[in-house]
Parts: sequence; C-alpha cells; structure tokens
Amino acid sequence: MAQTSAYGIRSVELAVPDVEATKAFYEAQWGLKEVARENGTLYMRATGKDHHVLTLHEAPRIKFLAINLGAKTRADVDALNAHAKALGTTILAAPHELPAIAGGGYGFSLESPEGQRINIVAGVAEHADHEQDASKPERLSHVVLNAAKYDEQIAFYRDVLGFRSADTTDFMDFLRCCEDHHSVAVARANGASMNHMAYELPNMEGLMKGAGRMKQSGFDIGWGVGRHGPGDNVFSYFIEPNGFVTEYTTGMQQVKDDNYEWHGADYWATAFTRPCRWGMAMTMADGFRDAMKGKLIDEKNQRCEDVIAKGLAKGLKSAAE
Repeated sequence: MAQTSAYGIRSVELAVPDVEATKAFYEAQWGLKEVARENGTLYMRATGKDHHVLTLHEAPRIKFLAINLGAKTRADVDALNAHAKALGTTILAAPHELPAIAGGGYGFSLESPEGQRINIVAGVAEHADHEQDASKPERLSHVVLNAAKYDEQIAFYRDVLGFRSADTTDFMDFLRCCEDHHSVAVARANGASMNHMAYELPNMEGLMKGAGRMKQSGFDIGWGVGRHGPGDNVFSYFIEPNGFVTEYTTGMQQVKDDNYEWHGADYWATAFTRPCRWGMAMTMADGFRDAMKGKLIDEKNQRCEDVIAKGLAKGLKSAAE
C-alpha cells in the first residue's frame, strides 16, 4: 500500500455530444452551476467549496473519461507519482501545473488496469461562497465502477493510491480514502464502465426536495428512496439525458480512524433485508439495472454511429450520381 494516499474524490469528467443540452439538465434539474468553459469543455460546481464537481467535454461519443482525486499537498502528488511509477503503473501525464480555467493546482494522471484515467490533484482553487439550498448537491460523494478485471482494479486503488477496504459484499467492494465510508466502489461486471456517480446533499429534507424537483421535471426515480447497507447512506437514483446513472445521497457513514470494523459478504447477506435497510426500495424500475451496466450509453452511441454511417453513405451515393 502507498505510504501517501489520495484524499477524497473531487470530480468526474464525461464526454457528451451536446454540452449545452447536458449543462441545461445539470443546471436546471440536478442543481449544479457553470463555473468556467473553454474550447468545448465546461466545468460545473456544486454549492460547496470545490472548484468544480463535473467536467463536460464535447465529443461524438458518450463516454466516462476520468475521475479526479484530491491530494493534500504537492509533495503528496510527487510521492504518489513516484510510487505508481515504481509499481509499473502507466503514467499518462507527469506532475505539472494545471490550467487556471480548471481551478489550477498541481497534479498528474495515471491509468487504471481497465484503462480509466485517474487524475491526482492538489492545491485546486476553492470557492468562498456556499449557496444555502439543501435541495442541491454540496459535492461529489463517490463513484462506482463496473469492472471485469475486478481484483486488479481493487488492488490498483489499494496498492497504488493507498485506499483502504471499507466493506465487501458478494458483488461489490467499497474503498475509502478519507472520512467517507467510501469514495470509490468496484462492482463485478462483464466490462468496464461507470455504474453511477453520487452527489451529496446536506440532509434528508434536501434529498427529498431534490428528488421531487427531478420528478416534476419528468425524471422518474430509478431506484429509491432507500438506505444502503454499506455506508448507511440514503439514496435516490435517476438516469440523466446521456444515459449515465446519477444518485442523490445523504448521510454517508463517517470513519474517523482506522478502527472501523470491515464486514464481508456473509455479514451483508444477512444483516438486513437487502437491498434496502428500510425494506422500501426493494426493486428497481424497468431497465434501470441495464443503465447501471452502461447499456443505455452503448445503445445511444450505436444509434449515433448508425445515423453518421447512413449520412456518409447517402453523401457518397449523391457524389457518385
């Protein structure tokens, strides 16, 4: 395990074919706000101090691009980079000064065993203001990744980035790098994709109001409202316009020291009536499980490719005539 570890999750990066339409959803329905943009890339903040929690890149195909993790100091960035190199990890970008448009700071990038880009950053600018609206997210809480190379992914976060195991169920490992019970979780799957991204709201009242705003805007709850076992957090899941699964969450269990008692699959199989502690959110909406596996995004990308292919074929036919 790394002597220095990444500390907390800061943001995620997505490729989307229509940045403006995606921004409109995250601003009007989800509760984020544009903070900066440049050359087809847009940064969105939550109500908390982080410079941004979501980056949108204009691209032909929908894709989960990267996770941005924090480091406490520039020295920690250098130490993590050196440790990753020593373990033979693919380094995508050596430590360097980061652009002011993205909040500045200092960081490097590396690649996970399944090809995902992980950026480790320190010294990013923070906001002094805090919008007092509990129905909007304060920050990014965690990301869950689907993995075919399950054991390799877990070993990467543990041995390269210094994460610690929080809990293990029969299909998912929860990994922590700060006081939050988990910042990243890895789910067993047939391929690599993002299962979902979760945004933290201040309290239960705010979560219910946020979920109500989504429903009134035509976005039905895919799963929830319920309370998870590992992490003890309340959840309400939705599918955003590009096909990514997004979660409103609140009340994530806090781990203040290393005395937290890990529990395995046998414990979680019998600890309560799965998959919701309350026994309320026991089933998902039709098709929602497929969305968590990334199938909606695959279908949307396929439709786009079909349209492009038909357009090209029509153009070639016209040119030939």
